[in-house]
Amino acid sequence: MSVLARSVGNAFRNKVRTAAVVAVLAVAIGLALAMLVANQAVGAKVQELNASVGTVLTVNPAGGQGFEGGGEPLTADQAAAAAAVPNVSAVVGTSSLRLRNATEAAAQAAAGTQAGPGGQPGQGGGPGGQATATLTTSLTAAVDAGTLGNRNQQANGATGSSGSTGSTQPVRSLPITATGIGAQVDTTGKALNITGGSGLGDYSAASTNALLGTTLAQKNNLTVGSTFTINDQTYTVSGLFDAGTAFGNNAVYVTLPTAQALAGTPNELSSMIVTVNSMDNVASTKTALQTALGTDKADVTQGQNLQTAVSSLDSVKNISFIAFIAALGTAGLIILLIMVMLVRERRREIGVLKAIGAPNRTIGLQFVLEALVLAALGSAVGAAIASFASGGIASALISSNTTSAAATTGRGPGGAGGFPGGQGGPFGGASQLLNSVTASASPGVIAGGIAAVFGVAIIGALVPALLTARIRPIEVLRGE
Repeated sequence: MSVLARSVGNAFRNKVRTAAVVAVLAVAIGLALAMLVANQAVGAKVQELNASVGTVLTVNPAGGQGFEGGGEPLTADQAAAAAAVPNVSAVVGTSSLRLRNATEAAAQAAAGTQAGPGGQPGQGGGPGGQATATLTTSLTAAVDAGTLGNRNQQANGATGSSGSTGSTQPVRSLPITATGIGAQVDTTGKALNITGGSGLGDYSAASTNALLGTTLAQKNNLTVGSTFTINDQTYTVSGLFDAGTAFGNNAVYVTLPTAQALAGTPNELSSMIVTVNSMDNVASTKTALQTALGTDKADVTQGQNLQTAVSSLDSVKNISFIAFIAALGTAGLIILLIMVMLVRERRREIGVLKAIGAPNRTIGLQFVLEALVLAALGSAVGAAIASFASGGIASALISSNTTSAAATTGRGPGGAGGFPGGQGGPFGGASQLLNSVTASASPGVIAGGIAAVFGVAIIGALVPALLTARIRPIEVLRGE
């Protein structure tokens, strides 16, 4: 009988024990493979984040911080100065607007509640701390204010008691974010994900076309080609975009000149999105931009939202790698203990084989092949476990880390909406990518993980295989 045939037969000699060993190995190997898949998925997402928005710098008016503070607005001349800085490949200006439902605004005006957040009539805080023009629209916000939203608006003077009468003012719904852009990108610098229709064409010219978020379009029963109004001006939906979140999709994009005309602020910008030609040049370009624009005129940031998101993903990647090594080591330890036990059980059989001339190499190979048979069975079941569990494990790891990071970082004013483009939360637009990590058990990753398992199995079987060389046939046979 060949060594391979004898090894396979020995692996199934005690079927109950084999089943138990394979079950335990399957759990350990499945966990190891799931962690490896999660690690690879998170690593790929980090590269995607860096590739998509890692080279983006944001320029806001000096002193801008959410809805607070802020100095002089940015201008087209400053955008031209930014574009002239070495290693800058693109500069996109934005102009932010806040849209209120016309019917609701009329009711609020009748009730004497026309003042916007901060008590400034018709104005609200915008990116970089700038005042943002508040306009009326036929659209209804896709996101309800809810309890927190109503509390926040009460704190901003939008609801609550009116004068000395103690009457309750109407509750305001959340505003709709409208952003004028100079190119087909969102407020993090990523290309807009157009899911229907087309873009706005010439982004440097005024237009009556607009892009609507999918959530906002569904709320208002609008499709490509439908119309709506902003300040009684009719606009046509030329396309629909998906920002990845319900709040991010409660938004409208128009061309930059259109937004500037609506706000009555020609030549002014709420912020600038600057794209650098290489990750290696980001730090030096940031310094050069700050120098060119002046520290008293503009604040240049590298996107701390992105850094927070990448840091969180790096933590998940490290945790998953450590867990993979631990699970792989556990599988190796299980194989080692099982093979040591088998060597002790088969001392007589080993002694007989050596007595009839079987070399130590052949006997050792028999145990290594037997360990590989068990590892192969455990890997087959473990791969099936990993294919189902890897997505849930990755999501759980990311959820726990992003929750911790959110608690540390905090939220924008009012708990939401304190970020350009309506992207609330500590990660801003980067959270859309962060939350979209998909862990799929690809054949290449699974094959690599199983190869590692086989390597550990060989190492685990070598120890008992070497013990066979110490067995002297005469001692074994004398004890029988």
